[in-house]
Amino acid sequence: MPEHVEVAGRAIFSFLVLFSLARILGKKQISQLTFFDYVVGIVIGDMASQIAIDTSMKIVNGLIGLVVYTLLSVILAYGAIKSFKFRDLVESSPSILIKDGKIMERSLFRHKMTYDDLMNGLREKDAFKIDEVEMAILETNGQISVMKKPEYQALTPKDMGLRMKEDHAPSLIIIDGTLLEKRLRSLGYTKDWLLSEVKKKGANTFDDVFLAQINSNGNVYVDLYDDKQNKQ
Repeated sequence: MPEHVEVAGRAIFSFLVLFSLARILGKKQISQLTFFDYVVGIVIGDMASQIAIDTSMKIVNGLIGLVVYTLLSVILAYGAIKSFKFRDLVESSPSILIKDGKIMERSLFRHKMTYDDLMNGLREKDAFKIDEVEMAILETNGQISVMKKPEYQALTPKDMGLRMKEDHAPSLIIIDGTLLEKRLRSLGYTKDWLLSEVKKKGANTFDDVFLAQINSNGNVYVDLYDDKQNKQ
């Protein structure tokens, strides 16, 4: 078998294996990955690439390595779910960097963080002055959570004694020219009413609408296939 054909076949195989193992490991946002998750992901990806291009490696050996790493990761993940002590051992626990407005120098030193690292994390949370911060916590994913002192927190309608009208998430009611009639009726609107609304936006029929969304106030957002028709 020509070498380039073998490499192509091995690449397809390693891709399918890596895809399957990724599904087993589960979904997790990049921002939620711990350092350990990050390192394991790199190692598994490197193993998969070796299976694809290293023709001297037996596919079975590479597959065994991938499966073992994946199983160990899954076992550690379930162990962290079941046991708080085990989770603290594997993922560590959040650390307080600022408490009662005072910087915890020992925590910074333990996590090898500089003053600039701390200030960068605070600025990302719109806290530019340390004296505004009541507490700052270094999470297990490396992000810094910030709680400002009460006098520096933004006012909410509840703080001002205002009662706000209940709001629901915006709902898509037309997708790719197709009207979602059941959803429209569940929201308490009629087909004729919606047609009049989309005509105000430059459409002649529902077929002219690529996407339409309605919010809790009854306002309709319309995106047309032909954007030149849109008179918004």
